[in-house]
Amino acid sequence: MKKFAAFNLRKLPSHAPQGMNKEDSKRKTEQLQQDLVELQNRLYAENRRSVLIILQGMDASGKDGLIRTVFSGLNPQGVRVHSFKEPTSEELAHDFLWRIHAQAPRHGMIQVFNRSQYEDVLITRVQKLITTEEARRRFVAINAFEKLLQQSGTTVLKFYLHVSEDEQRQRLQERHSDPTKQWKYEADDEGKVKKWPLYRLMYEDVFRHCNPGSCPWHLVPADQNWYKAYVVAKIVRDTLKEMAPRYPATKKERPKE
Repeated sequence: MKKFAAFNLRKLPSHAPQGMNKEDSKRKTEQLQQDLVELQNRLYAENRRSVLIILQGMDASGKDGLIRTVFSGLNPQGVRVHSFKEPTSEELAHDFLWRIHAQAPRHGMIQVFNRSQYEDVLITRVQKLITTEEARRRFVAINAFEKLLQQSGTTVLKFYLHVSEDEQRQRLQERHSDPTKQWKYEADDEGKVKKWPLYRLMYEDVFRHCNPGSCPWHLVPADQNWYKAYVVAKIVRDTLKEMAPRYPATKKERPKE
């Protein structure tokens, strides 16, 4: 998946490239999931490193569905998912990264963040809860936090699920008409569509300031769920393959101290 150095979300594709076949991509995703099962088992058994997967995107970009599709087949002992909601009074009484750091993965684990520390420089700016100057300070803190995780043995993968305005509007409307999705309905769904341009600007600012070479963003076209799942599964599989986790040696194979 291409990593973008300059960010203008209006110019970036939200659909799969021409020539991509839906059924073929689904078959490839299933194979990637099988690879992930083995790689995750090795990571868990090795118990020396970890992976943090950050999922961000506009409302209705499909974060929940992506998690179910890509990670549901993995060993639940080695995978955790945490969704960050509106901060509690306890969380607000600490610095903005306090609740995030508490959920960082321990060795051997794959941790998935459904939303993340980036909400504290996105929705807070859209709702005018913090100033631009405060956002800049938080960008520095976020970069330092992610660097600390990497230095401690955690590989950080950041995904932005890029859904178009039209697709977002359609998905939010389905929350009214589809009984299986009505539980997701929120009173401000229409307002979310109207705020798409403002969120776009805030995301572009995040990409400019929190996109180091060691921890880049992956911008994933998300209008088609099958393609989105394929892209994310492939990046996660390739990353774990490059990490090359190994099962630990048996006691007989371990060198004497």
